[in-house]
Amino acid sequence: MKRNDKKPAPHAVYVVEGGDNAFWTKIGAAWPNQEGKGFNIQLSCLPLNGRLVVREPRANAEAGR
Repeated sequence: MKRNDKKPAPHAVYVVEGGDNAFWTKIGAAWPNQEGKGFNIQLSCLPLNGRLVVREPRANAEAGR
């Protein structure tokens, strides 16, 4: 199977702890799967508290900055 050279930029995965002044820690990345109906997620750690948030890539990340 040939891989697509223009792989989409990964979404960032964060664990968010707290309320109004929440502390965000980036813990991984997520890519849309081939069918486009979900994500493949790679985490560098597992959170014990907080909530997971997946955010779209920033424009400067897509430009390679």
